[in-house]
Amino acid sequence: MSNIHATAIIDPKAELDSSVTVGPYTVIGPHVRIGAGTTVGPHCVIEGHTTIGQDNRIFQFNSLGAIPQDKKYAGEPCELIIGDRNTIREFCTFNIGSPGDIGKTVLGNDNWVMAYVHLAHDCVVGNNTIFANNSQLAGHVHVDDWVILGGFTVVHQFVRIGAHAMTAMCSLLFADVPPFVMCQGQPAGARSMNFEGLRRRGFSAERISGVKAMHKALYRDDLTLEQARQRIAELETANPATAPDVAMMNGFLDGVSAQRGIVR
Repeated sequence: MSNIHATAIIDPKAELDSSVTVGPYTVIGPHVRIGAGTTVGPHCVIEGHTTIGQDNRIFQFNSLGAIPQDKKYAGEPCELIIGDRNTIREFCTFNIGSPGDIGKTVLGNDNWVMAYVHLAHDCVVGNNTIFANNSQLAGHVHVDDWVILGGFTVVHQFVRIGAHAMTAMCSLLFADVPPFVMCQGQPAGARSMNFEGLRRRGFSAERISGVKAMHKALYRDDLTLEQARQRIAELETANPATAPDVAMMNGFLDGVSAQRGIVR
């Protein structure tokens, strides 16, 4: 096909939509499927059981679908799943999952992934995130929608990052980051809530007020986590507009382990 460069090496068993574009010297393995409108730049390697959706833009020098950096891995048919409309800049490395977890690494839709980002095995990333240059996710990390990771953010394995959270440059995460929280430091600590991001996403003044009250309960009033959760649950009665945000916060806090905790 005219949109596949003559120097690209594509296994005959690979499934590429007829509208996919592949640049020079790219190698695509037999278990790869790529949806309509996706562009793959030059010098990429896409291997493993990798499924890529529609209208993605994958720049040059990416390694997608390689086996996990896990010494226990023994060739199991784990997966990498990439959704639609993602931008993946240069020199990113996304590994397939591992049999010790869900067996798949997942990147959702409409994500903006900058250069040198690493998604280790069994990471699950939602939609509309931004990962700045050199953000590094160890295995089993979960990142919810609308998260922004500053450049050189490093995330320890099994950490969870809630929706609308944000990290500053060079943050080091050893603990879970609740929704809406902005954090910074090595190790990272909570600094504020992502109020400007919420305004840009159309949050009403009532909802933003509720998020401010959550921040006060979690970080300002010297409450235990259980006391803070009770305070947060009461917000919905006083301000019904906060209902979805209260549910998101307490749903996230339900999954906080005693070992890892939340950023403080």
